[in-house]
Amino acid sequence: MSLPVQSSSLTLARFPALAVSLRAARLVYSGLTLFDGLDLELAGGCFTGLLGPSGIGKSSLLRLLAGLTSPGISGQLQGGDGQALTGRVAYMAQQDLLLPWLSVLDNVILGSRLRGERPDQSRALDLLAQVGLAEVAAARPDTLSGGMRQRVALARTLMEDRPVVLMDEPFSGLDALNRLRLQALAAELLSGRTVLLVTHDPLEALRLGEHILIMNGRPATLSALPDLPGVPPRDPGDPNIQETYRTILRRLEAVSITPP
Repeated sequence: MSLPVQSSSLTLARFPALAVSLRAARLVYSGLTLFDGLDLELAGGCFTGLLGPSGIGKSSLLRLLAGLTSPGISGQLQGGDGQALTGRVAYMAQQDLLLPWLSVLDNVILGSRLRGERPDQSRALDLLAQVGLAEVAAARPDTLSGGMRQRVALARTLMEDRPVVLMDEPFSGLDALNRLRLQALAAELLSGRTVLLVTHDPLEALRLGEHILIMNGRPATLSALPDLPGVPPRDPGDPNIQETYRTILRRLEAVSITPP
């Protein structure tokens, strides 16, 4: 099923642009140091794409930014206002993490209920309509395809309406047409938010990102691409975008991970 082509009528909260600073990040996994002394600055109110080979530590870095710490990972994290990010971050993992005993609608409003807040069901239904799932609001997740479940997870992330949004391969389970449409919707609804998108797709990062970072090496470092052409969401068929895409591919092809 393809998404309907429509503009969003949702009204989201307005936040001051919130920069994010991570200092001296370190990750040791199975005795291997994936990164050490890593610094990351996310510009407030901007959409940043993060590219790099599998196993480099992108998802772990995202979890650290989300406050989901685990043994072997550490770093000094704060907002650009000097305050902690607690309660100001929405996180979308690679897996949809839908609760199988809840309906689609109840999964979308789960965050509100866990915080003891009265959920805005009308807004949740609007979001489901935007991702093309209004007709399955009462369904259970096990009746949905993988791509549909991913769209529910995206709606749940948007429902949180936070100034900082962290997304780990959010469109990976979608067919090409729905991927393009959901990318455009995310760009619209997340405008003004500080977004970090982890993706293996350089064209996706290029289409959505105001900035693009490449993570490579061992221990890993971060490098930024120069200024990007145009304004997101960019047209993938634009010749300038295609040329930049080829430049990114050449950068990624040059990435090598030294065996431990």
